[in-house]
Amino acid sequence: MSTEDKPLDQRAIDEEGIHWDQDMSYGSYLSLDKLLDCQNLRTGAHDEMMFVIIHQASELWMKLCIHEIGAAMREVENDNLGAVFKMLSRVSRIQGQLRHSWAVLSTMTPADYLAFRDDLGQSSGFQSFQYREIEFALGNKNAALAEVHRTNPRRYDRLQKVLHAPSFYDLCVGQLAKKGLDIPPGHLDRDWSKPYVPSAKVEAAWARVYSDPEEHWDLYELAEKLVDLEQEFAMWRFSHMKTVERIIGYRKGTGGTSGVAFLEKALQLKFFPELWTVRSEL
Repeated sequence: MSTEDKPLDQRAIDEEGIHWDQDMSYGSYLSLDKLLDCQNLRTGAHDEMMFVIIHQASELWMKLCIHEIGAAMREVENDNLGAVFKMLSRVSRIQGQLRHSWAVLSTMTPADYLAFRDDLGQSSGFQSFQYREIEFALGNKNAALAEVHRTNPRRYDRLQKVLHAPSFYDLCVGQLAKKGLDIPPGHLDRDWSKPYVPSAKVEAAWARVYSDPEEHWDLYELAEKLVDLEQEFAMWRFSHMKTVERIIGYRKGTGGTSGVAFLEKALQLKFFPELWTVRSEL
């Protein structure tokens, strides 16, 4: 077939000089054969494919969260707050992506879910070790929540390491002290595996930052990035709770929790408590 006889779109492709044979292709770079072969469905229910893909995609987004949070924590330790701001902004955007995934899942009706729910056994998002790592890294320390992973030594050891290390917020409180603000010694050297206890002095330190942004601009910007992150996280939790309520009502969760009631309690958790209470005191 001559060039003139080919359809216009075919001629346009021919003129691009596209590389059809490559040592490294799009599919091989992204390991798509493996990725797209991970949807191992257990039933013939139509909505199970969506259910599996949404949760698998969420785990990929959480992997990126862990990557960004870990890098940001190292930059805080190195007193390089400028690099932290972009990373925290990215984590907030990722949380937005996770929140929007519940909007897709909410297209599943109760009848759709019941068509395959029993085949999930005792599996539950509560058992996500990556979600638990994110919570530990941000400051929601609760040793009991790691126990579900004890049978997997690699994951359990990883969670124990994060549990016993300073959280992101612990490092940020340390930055307040490095900048000359009055922080109680017990908030700079403690058992990091224990839940963070809010402090009036830490709140007062953040109040000084907010009262004079020009003098404390880097800490001021850090504070607002943390608030952005926590707000997105809270909205993700809320969307999760409302989606579960919409689909299963107040049934118990497959993992043994009380379901919606358990998720409602999680909405009260705060990673960075003084950054919220200080707003009432300014």
